[in-house]
Amino acid sequence: MSMPIRPPFVRLRTEIAGIPVAQLAEQFGTPLFVYDGSWMLRRLGDLHRFDCVRYAMKACSNLAVLDLLRRHGALVDCVSAGEVRRALYVGYPAQGDPPPIVYTADIFDRESLALVVQEGIHVNCGSPDMIRQYGAVAPGREITLRINPGFGHGHHLKTNTGGERSKHGIWYEQLAACLEEAAEFGLRVTGLHMHIGSGTDLEHLAQVCGAMEKAVLKAGPTIRSISGGGGLPIPYRPEEQYVDLDEYYRLWDRTRQRLQEALGHPIRLEIEPGRFIVAEAGYLLSEIRAVKQQGQFTFYLVDAGFNNLARPILYGAYHPISICPAEGDLDRPDIEAIVGGPLCESGDIFTQQEGGFVVPRRLPKAKVGDWLILERAGAYGFVMGSNYNSKPLAAEVLIQDGQARLVRRRQTFEDLIREEIFPK
Repeated sequence: MSMPIRPPFVRLRTEIAGIPVAQLAEQFGTPLFVYDGSWMLRRLGDLHRFDCVRYAMKACSNLAVLDLLRRHGALVDCVSAGEVRRALYVGYPAQGDPPPIVYTADIFDRESLALVVQEGIHVNCGSPDMIRQYGAVAPGREITLRINPGFGHGHHLKTNTGGERSKHGIWYEQLAACLEEAAEFGLRVTGLHMHIGSGTDLEHLAQVCGAMEKAVLKAGPTIRSISGGGGLPIPYRPEEQYVDLDEYYRLWDRTRQRLQEALGHPIRLEIEPGRFIVAEAGYLLSEIRAVKQQGQFTFYLVDAGFNNLARPILYGAYHPISICPAEGDLDRPDIEAIVGGPLCESGDIFTQQEGGFVVPRRLPKAKVGDWLILERAGAYGFVMGSNYNSKPLAAEVLIQDGQARLVRRRQTFEDLIREEIFPK
């Protein structure tokens, strides 16, 4: 497993996956999400040594993306009834070994409980109440338990999914009681799952591996699979690096080998990436509609806002930004500019830090009509979109085999108000 090839950081971009930016904007309009299918498959291939790569659909759930990954061997992790239905719709079978679809959550809403029971979807329980609710209506089935090991890790507090301040997973000290409760319903616990947050580093990973080993030995010989969850980072900034995938795999594989020796049977090693597969493959293409001078600061105002890409306003997340000149003149000096969107909201700024601090970014000088591309936007982009300010959801395009294909049409005003009713 070699280190991944990193896509270049550029400030001037004329093509995405070989297709001219101007062609994409003129054919499909803006704002527009563009996905490079070849990068998704490259990242999927980087993880081939794991027994099971289970794509975390919440990162990007477009049907065409799911179908592409399904056809190239990825299984899927779902966190809602809607995501389960998406997986079934693109052709994932409901049942199999390993389970093609896993429902992972901390609760069952009524729809999701009914659906997983009806379709026989494997469940990864993240709370004791899930065990009781599932056991009451589906006794005798197999389940997985998501364990909170008592510590977490993440690039932001809002992405930390472990420790006592996190809502996720079954608290590690409650594992024995949960195993007893599962046994009362005849539920067979066949796997354990741990995910402590995004931005994995090897020091924290070693702690997770140790916690997993202790939990599996406590759970006993029924365990046939372990999952290290997701959280694999990708570089959003030029100075950032990937995690060492060889060492990442070795840490988990050594844990798996010790458990196989202790339990006396094979253990399936799963990984659950979302961001790692789709983030770098995604671009949010927008048009610059105003260039303003506000005192000492220059603002580029574009037709995409946090209704399209919410990560900067939620986490102060950094996304690389490039400019595509509409007239093809690439000799552009750099200036300091702040990039904002169209929304009537002061926080609608793409160049901000955690806490809402607005900061300029060094970018090529641009003018109205040029295109601005927010890069590495394939994960937690469209899926977190909203209709704030009655803005329609953006279109999505997938580039595969040199062809750009529309995989979600732009939402219309009629779509926007379709479900609304005002009484006579």
